[in-house]
Amino acid sequence: MPEAVDLVITPRSRDLGEGFMVRRILPYAKRRHVGPFVFLDHMGPADFAPGHGLDVRPHPHIGLATVTYLFEGEIMHRDSLGVVQPIRPGDVNWMVAGRGIVHSERTRDELRRSGTALHGIQSWLALPQSHEETAPDFRHHPAASLPEIERPGVRLRLIAGAAFGAASPVQTFAPMFYLDVVLDDEAVLPLPEEYEERAVYVAIGMVTLDGERYEAGNMLVLRPGSHPQITAQGPARLMLLGGAPLDGERHLWWNFVSSSKERIEQAKTDWRAGRFAMVPGDPEFIPLPEA
Repeated sequence: MPEAVDLVITPRSRDLGEGFMVRRILPYAKRRHVGPFVFLDHMGPADFAPGHGLDVRPHPHIGLATVTYLFEGEIMHRDSLGVVQPIRPGDVNWMVAGRGIVHSERTRDELRRSGTALHGIQSWLALPQSHEETAPDFRHHPAASLPEIERPGVRLRLIAGAAFGAASPVQTFAPMFYLDVVLDDEAVLPLPEEYEERAVYVAIGMVTLDGERYEAGNMLVLRPGSHPQITAQGPARLMLLGGAPLDGERHLWWNFVSSSKERIEQAKTDWRAGRFAMVPGDPEFIPLPEA
């Protein structure tokens, strides 16, 4: 393993039904978070036959911001603030849960009738302790509003934070970066060096990092202060992410994130008792897990 790489994470796969596969990257037993990123799922790629689609019923969150980012397909977001917003490839749906929000993620009826594909990344970012109980919020950022950076054979879209001299319009709460990177064969990419915690997730294709090969499905957690260089071995797509270390550990239980175990227990009680605001027009909900 190259000196620049501290840990290689291989995701655990789960079938959510109808052949829709999700690969869980974070949290990991040996690495619970990278910068503010406490959760990362690689969704799909999946092809839904006519009459089928994604149906994530209304469920709650606290203490985090979620980012849905698609390579292919569409998801219809609805939440307890009354927001109804489709997300499509390259867009950012930035949902701040704060003290509590409920949302659903589904396939629109029109797409369900014809059949559709879905492929993307779902991530959660822990809010700083000073913002864990902030008011819930939702902001949609179309792909055209996000900075794009071009280098020879490399195209980068800055999803959130700051990197390579650019800054995303997405509101963040601590120093961080999140990039979608498309590389041509043999393209070379240095990584942002101004952040203490950094990781590379190989979503599509294969790359070498300081001469070592890594295939799709691997996350490379980098050592602080390292200066690695990535080279594409054929067309590839990466997610680069990281930021300042969290201001203390976070507890994760189901969809709840908090610096306080007691706060998570309160969220469990509130969801079980129906005290969260619900999603207008979507009366279903996911019950609190028993374990």
